[in-house]
Amino acid sequence: MKPAPLPPKHSVSVAGIVVDPAGRVLTIQRADNGHWEPPGGVLERSETLEDGVRREILEETGVTVAVERLTGVYQNLTKGVVALVYRCRAIAGTPHPTPEARDVRWMNLDEVAAEMGPVFAVRVFDAFEASARSRTHDGIRLC
Repeated sequence: MKPAPLPPKHSVSVAGIVVDPAGRVLTIQRADNGHWEPPGGVLERSETLEDGVRREILEETGVTVAVERLTGVYQNLTKGVVALVYRCRAIAGTPHPTPEARDVRWMNLDEVAAEMGPVFAVRVFDAFEASARSRTHDGIRLC
């Protein structure tokens, strides 16, 4: 008799949309692939969602943030990743490149639309909406 298949597993990631008083968003250019994205990464088992967002942003940008609210949940159907995205505000630190981010900069929304791929840009735009969104994608395009 064949054993039952294991249930599918997902990786949980967190990201922060850090917005300054001028409405610009803190972004990173990833060191591994050169893509522009909001800072974020895989949630560690021992941390809360909000602690994970704060850690990832600090590690990737040098900026300490206050987490304000959940703005969206995004499921990558191809890779089995679920990302929870939070709107944040900077409270300390100066943005600078890190081992994970070859560049860090504040972008306005027009720059986000021009520089980021659709599945990451939509996370930024959703952070400016009044309520949280739930979206699925294939890693490149929204479904």
